[in-house]
Amino acid sequence: MAIAYCLKRNKMKIGLYFGTFNPIHVGHLIIANHMAEHADLDQVWMVVTPHNPLKKKSTLLADHHRLEMVFLATEDFPKIKPSDIEFKLSQPNYTVNTLVHLEEKYPEHTFSLIMGEDNLKSFHKWKNYEAILAHHEIYVYPRIDTISGELENILFKNHPKIHLIDAPVVEISSTSIREHIKKGKNVLPLLPPKVWEYIDHNNFYKK
Repeated sequence: MAIAYCLKRNKMKIGLYFGTFNPIHVGHLIIANHMAEHADLDQVWMVVTPHNPLKKKSTLLADHHRLEMVFLATEDFPKIKPSDIEFKLSQPNYTVNTLVHLEEKYPEHTFSLIMGEDNLKSFHKWKNYEAILAHHEIYVYPRIDTISGELENILFKNHPKIHLIDAPVVEISSTSIREHIKKGKNVLPLLPPKVWEYIDHNNFYKK
């Protein structure tokens, strides 16, 4: 499988959307597409978070399967790309390390973070968050528990590097999708068709 990173070496502004994507669902795509189309980003890279070897999580599919599902889900979206960049980094990894690695590998691009408003609340606990904020912009989409549009964390209120994007509020859970598949429920409306075909063909999440 060829991973379609941006091969053109022209300068682009890339939004990084991190997740385990276990599995990727239509909610992820709605957010990624909204950011690609309505924020001032040229592309969105969906960064698949690798399995932490120090943690046992039986429900987490192998890295290459989750990457393949992201590839299948995004291949018809020219502005959205899968990324396995964190697979190559030592674990446990921190976002600041990923950003440094990307800047070294793609010096012609600028990289921004995409996160939910719930994650922004705890951003001050991230490793080297000040350095991240000094060099990168953050695009924030609303979550249902923070739909007021007001930032509760005073540290980040009116911060010039943080942009609140009026994206659709989507509450679809990969955890609930896995549980529904295990129970034999119909989850077709929640998944891109090719992703469902891949899951069904490989009998994922059924045990």
